[in-house]
Amino acid sequence: MGSFGGMEVLIIGLAILLFFGAKRIPELARGLGQGMKEFKKASNEIKKELEEGQKEGMDSTSNSEENTQKKQQD
Repeated sequence: MGSFGGMEVLIIGLAILLFFGAKRIPELARGLGQGMKEFKKASNEIKKELEEGQKEGMDSTSNSEENTQKKQQD
């Protein structure tokens, strides 16, 4: 299965136009765009939280290593 050609895209576009009508297509496109925006925002927030968690984990690991070294020196 390859990618869609020009004729397939045209047929799909006409089918969507007939099925939903010209007035509903802009509303559907707007809703799809908002959904994609919210999804991207949520995924970016999750990535940010994961990165912060990794930083905190690294900080606590280095702090515990320093405490262990200090205890060994005493």
